[in-house]
Amino acid sequence: MKYVYTTLCILLCLTSCSSVKKSTSSILSGDYDEAINTSVQKLRKNPTKKNKESHILLLEEAFAKAVQRDTDRITYLQKEGNPTKIEEIYQLYKTLHRRQESIKPLLPLQLREQARNAVFDIKNYDNELITSKRELTDLLYNQVINSLAAANSKVDYRRVHNDLEYLDDLTPNHKDVHQLLEETHIKGTDYIEVALYNDSDILLPRRLQNDLLDFSTYGLNDFWKVYHSTPQQGVTYDYLMDVSLREINISPERFREREVQKEKSIKDGTEFLLDDDGNFVLDEDGEKIEVDKMITVRCNYYEVLQTKAVNIIGQVRYTSHTTNQVIESFPLASEFIFEHYFATYDGDKRALDDGLLRYTRNREVPFPSNEQMVYDVGEDLKQRLKSIIVKSNF
Repeated sequence: MKYVYTTLCILLCLTSCSSVKKSTSSILSGDYDEAINTSVQKLRKNPTKKNKESHILLLEEAFAKAVQRDTDRITYLQKEGNPTKIEEIYQLYKTLHRRQESIKPLLPLQLREQARNAVFDIKNYDNELITSKRELTDLLYNQVINSLAAANSKVDYRRVHNDLEYLDDLTPNHKDVHQLLEETHIKGTDYIEVALYNDSDILLPRRLQNDLLDFSTYGLNDFWKVYHSTPQQGVTYDYLMDVSLREINISPERFREREVQKEKSIKDGTEFLLDDDGNFVLDEDGEKIEVDKMITVRCNYYEVLQTKAVNIIGQVRYTSHTTNQVIESFPLASEFIFEHYFATYDGDKRALDDGLLRYTRNREVPFPSNEQMVYDVGEDLKQRLKSIIVKSNF
């Protein structure tokens, strides 16, 4: 027990020394906040323990140097008077505030060997934060208005929208930002008209047509693309997406049969063990030894597979409404296979394994109609169409 306690003490000491070295190295390299974070983590548990004083001293030093560095930078930027540096000033004040908030729960921190509390210059930065945030908000708003006036493409409007989102996160409900967000979203969105053509000889079920053109069921998450299967009044479309189904092939209804002979050795009760001379074998208590009685069972297994398949071959083509040029084209293919197994047998069914035995409980079923087969392939067709939409790059 004494050995275990000593080992634990050594490990704790090594861990503490390692973190002290890490914090010291961070301070020497100018990474004061890393040193602060390391020391804060070590001091959250039992900050009054004597072996924690080295962490307190390092925290005190790193905090003072970090604050001095940031305040010096703010003073320089304010003297420089460059309006593009307002955001940096605001972020520095946020850092100053966040840094001291991280150590407040630990205060006061006692340095018993020096008979004093560690010194941390805690200040209220509320006024500075409010002022710099207001200046940054005004700057960003003016920049957005200028960018919006100069925008002449969807890419431009999307950039302005991103700037407006940042501004709205910084200062919610500032002036007409929400209205401008809606305006830039509309102007930056690609509107795509969708047309579905069935060039095959097989009629496409109406409900499948409706499903394929119902883009609300596709789970798309593209903020800048809107698909309309029915043209909307007042909308200027940028692209046309043609979904052309060239072939719908349905196979004949088929039965595939196979016959299997199965044989298995199974337990069929028990019997007394005999030696080579036909005498009973006894155990150490003089009792007859019982063993499993094994028999061989056989069964003829007759399996039938009902199968029917459908495949659809087509193409998805994107055309620019402005230039009437095809900008992207993708092959589209999908398949659905109906399969149903049923089986009969003669002989001892105990010779069949579970995988075969379960089919003996099935019976022949009617084949799906051609219309049902085409509809059943629709879900896979939708997933393949969605994949094309997601990877389209225009």
